[in-house]
Amino acid sequence: PDVLAWESDVLTEEMVVSGNVLAQLFASTTGTDSDWVVKLIDVYPDQYEAEIKMSGYQLMVANEVLRGRFRNNFEKPEPVVPNEPEHYTIDLHGVNHCFQPGHRVMVQVQSTWFPIIDRNPQKYVANIFEAKDSDFQAATHTIWRTSVLPSHLELPIKMKN
Repeated sequence: PDVLAWESDVLTEEMVVSGNVLAQLFASTTGTDSDWVVKLIDVYPDQYEAEIKMSGYQLMVANEVLRGRFRNNFEKPEPVVPNEPEHYTIDLHGVNHCFQPGHRVMVQVQSTWFPIIDRNPQKYVANIFEAKDSDFQAATHTIWRTSVLPSHLELPIKMKN
């Protein structure tokens, strides 16, 4: 329930993503720290005749996590202001992937990826590895998608002509 997903229409031709992928995320939280996980996924057709076991498979092509406290500077962490939308640029790094006709492009955004990434207490503490049980709190996260706060993914796309 903590994963947002957006999916394209079925592709009618190849779509090559080659280069650096950036997520421009506008997000807010009720806490004073948060994690933002962004994934770019290749979704195989529901009925994939070439390899039936791959039907509906979701292949993660790129991903990255940004801890909110490091949104401005990795050397000087700072609390997030509760309920204030912030701009997070999340670098998903270089990608060379060809999405095939019949596939879909999916983007997922989530706030936790345990046990891949350690748990964030959603409360700013000086050292997250020394967080006490009482520091952990529930938080509500909002991803903004408006004309003023346009969360989006920047993809270096090369369409076949």
